[in-house]
Amino acid sequence: MATLAARRTTAATIGLATALVLAGCANPTDGGTTGVAATPGSKTKINISSDQNRVTTGKVASIAEEVPERIRRRGTLELVSSAGSAAPLTFYATDNKTVIGVEPDLAYLVANVLGLKPHINTVSWENIFVGLDSAKYDAGLSNITVTEERKEKYDFAPYREDNLAFAAKKGSGLKITGPKDVAGRTVAVSSGTNQEKLLVEWSAQNKKAGRKPVDIKYYQNESDTYLALQSGRIDLYLGPNPTAAYHAATSGRTEVVGTYSGAGAGLQGLIAATTKKDSGLAKPLADAINHIIDNGTYAQVLKRWGLSGEAVTRSEINPPGLPKNGS
Repeated sequence: MATLAARRTTAATIGLATALVLAGCANPTDGGTTGVAATPGSKTKINISSDQNRVTTGKVASIAEEVPERIRRRGTLELVSSAGSAAPLTFYATDNKTVIGVEPDLAYLVANVLGLKPHINTVSWENIFVGLDSAKYDAGLSNITVTEERKEKYDFAPYREDNLAFAAKKGSGLKITGPKDVAGRTVAVSSGTNQEKLLVEWSAQNKKAGRKPVDIKYYQNESDTYLALQSGRIDLYLGPNPTAAYHAATSGRTEVVGTYSGAGAGLQGLIAATTKKDSGLAKPLADAINHIIDNGTYAQVLKRWGLSGEAVTRSEINPPGLPKNGS
């Protein structure tokens, strides 16, 4: 993320699916693990047990001093993430209660640098923003995309690239590269996400071009969505690429048939730690993220979860994000 020019890309060049290659499922005989290749030709194991043995780092006093006094006095960093199961981002360990994934691991590292105890709250997607608005939570680390609309209410400290994926039933023969490929298709997406925004825009483009609009469907959770995909009630599911690739490899029943930047064509999307605007936390969060990038613990965490292909080189406060409609 060194320069904006270096981050610009086209939808056709985005291929995180090739960097996230997963195989197997939980194996009770080796402590609850699943196989993962973080980079082509390099295999490791994802620990999905409750005993995480997370990567840690030390406090940095100069960065910790940047944290607003009310949070320093409290001693905890109140973090919020979406409830449910979205491996390898945020999901439940084999004990079905311990929250694990790349988002919690990075949250712990950031809290380490700030000298605070992390407290991760899991809520429904919409309640992440309700809680940030009311200052109930200090920051959200929940695969939140930087968008120009959200920047009116929130500050962002990016920590991962944002790539989306179209998932289809294995052997579908579909290939999604742009709006025309989803014309007349039944596509599921989660409400209130940037994925929904992009899909709505693609549907509008199809109508304007004289093609059929997208038949957009909404389901309560990911498991219901994949059941609908298997039964043929929907043709496609548009969601985060890491979760789509994980499901495809571990289930063997779905496949990724197209990827796209979370910020649209021409701009690489970014996932960011999200705080209420002018809360005073954006700078210490960005500085903490840059510190873990520099000391190598950030790379260790991404590799651990098979997401090395989503690494950023720097965290820049409030970078360009998904444009508003018509902009």
